[in-house]
Amino acid sequence: MPSDIQQTIFLLGAAGYLGGQFFVLLSRRLPQFRVVALVRNLDADKKAQLTGINHNLTLVEGTLEDVKVVKEQATQAKYVINCASSDHEGSVQAILAGLEEQSANRPGDPPLYIHVSGVGVTSDNARGEFVPEDQIPKYTDIGLDLDKLPPANPHLHCDKVIVAAGTRKDNPVRTAILFPGWIYGIGEGIKKSTIAIRGTAIIYKTIKQAGTWGPGHNAMDYIHVKDCANGLLAIFEAALAGKADTGTEGLYFASSGEPRVTLRDITAVIGDIMFSKGLAIQGSSQPLPPSATDPYGEFGWLLWGGNLGGNAERLRRLGWEATESKQLPLLSSLSQEVEVALQELGF
Repeated sequence: MPSDIQQTIFLLGAAGYLGGQFFVLLSRRLPQFRVVALVRNLDADKKAQLTGINHNLTLVEGTLEDVKVVKEQATQAKYVINCASSDHEGSVQAILAGLEEQSANRPGDPPLYIHVSGVGVTSDNARGEFVPEDQIPKYTDIGLDLDKLPPANPHLHCDKVIVAAGTRKDNPVRTAILFPGWIYGIGEGIKKSTIAIRGTAIIYKTIKQAGTWGPGHNAMDYIHVKDCANGLLAIFEAALAGKADTGTEGLYFASSGEPRVTLRDITAVIGDIMFSKGLAIQGSSQPLPPSATDPYGEFGWLLWGGNLGGNAERLRRLGWEATESKQLPLLSSLSQEVEVALQELGF
């Protein structure tokens, strides 16, 4: 086992959007840590960009499907931070297996796993319909019980496995899960735009219109990518100091605290820009046809048709504030983001 395990972070998602922003922030604030990054399609250009951010970097080529590689790296890093996928259960299980093995080899010094989930866990499955404010469930991360959330909601299948691992007595692993709202803003890492815009833009280009799951009255909390990365770092630094809540208490919402934004308002901006570029036959946003929503099944309705959010009390207890989100709210940032996303897609 490497002698520098105490100073090693295994980071998944360093070449992505949130993971890239966190990688930049981590490299600035804690340069003494060695970072091992799992990166897919690793070419010379990507390698140069990543090492330009942090020279204390080891790159491992692979994907989340390479579970043997993921497990092996998790045995060799005291800290694992997963910004790559909220829902890839195979890689989560591999991470936890590697950390459990590490914990058995180093009793009394449990490793740490920080996982990025999302507020999709709170979906009320409104199907895009308007729900009066007093009828929308309200959540805070103090006392949050994942077993009391609607069991079919996105991300929970992975999150519950992580919490279970974080509460066992034998070969313990410290676990924390971050639940961001809609992450927005221009990132400073390799990937500048959120997959939420890039993914929907691909759908919209195919059907020549922007749209919503149902009428789009459902609303969600949001968080600037810089604030979200700062939240991750706040948890990590608190864990280093032995002050982070973990296990059943290690659940952290990341939201701006500003009024929620409806999916219809977000997609209308995307639609107007795509129309102006000849990528859609009309502007604004309309309910999507079944041909666009059916491939995503019930998961799509829960994630894109529900009211989503929660109060970020735990992060604020750590001294964190959503400063970027308050200076540049989602709708003020959105037009520039869409331009960047379309450019990244080559549209």
